[in-house]
Amino acid sequence: MDAYSHYVRAELNLWLFQMKRPPGIMNRMTRGVQKKINDLLPDKLHQVVTLAIENMVKGVMTGSGWVLPKWDETLSLKAREMKVRQRIKWYKNTASAEGALTGAGGILLGFADFPAFLTIKMKMLFDLAALYGADLKNKKERLFLLFIFQLTFSSQQRKNDLIGLIEDWQNYEPDLPNHLEDFDWKTFQLDYRDYIDLAKLAQLVPVIGAGVGALANYKLTEQLGKNAMNCYRLRQIK
Repeated sequence: MDAYSHYVRAELNLWLFQMKRPPGIMNRMTRGVQKKINDLLPDKLHQVVTLAIENMVKGVMTGSGWVLPKWDETLSLKAREMKVRQRIKWYKNTASAEGALTGAGGILLGFADFPAFLTIKMKMLFDLAALYGADLKNKKERLFLLFIFQLTFSSQQRKNDLIGLIEDWQNYEPDLPNHLEDFDWKTFQLDYRDYIDLAKLAQLVPVIGAGVGALANYKLTEQLGKNAMNCYRLRQIK
């Protein structure tokens, strides 16, 4: 085993430890407040929001497969991950610029950030999956991207649940639905909405919104990229 492989295993083990740590007091309190708020909202509103996010994600997942980096099986893990990091860096900068632009406009442009930032994040996942050699014509490989997304944008308790699923993907995959319509979209949108609300609420405030939007988008994209790398490492490194 070369030095880089040792480094990757150490980084992967540290990441797994972070994903599996129990929720802290603040995390549990925040989650409890969010659950109470969600329980107060009518089911009709949840249905509307769920459908909106479902349609946006489906649209991105369908269109993002058109132009992807080419898989090169001759590359070493180190060379492959250099390309992966370059793509993450590009998307971080793109997301940051988009967040600054929409954040500068206050509430009106702040709402435009939601679909734009979602598209950037999903397109990055497609690129990274392609660099790791995933067959994105396979619908279950596309579902794997949704689980990476959920793992990133969810509470610590939810992360505890999802990481076991991703670690045991080979055995879990056969039980997955064959169609995107059968995915649990309500849980997906609740996890994402609650997480993003906390991270990006200040982006809607004029004057400070640009700085908040740029920083939040940069950090959230960085986090998603890191999680994607480690999720694919789990499947490829034995």
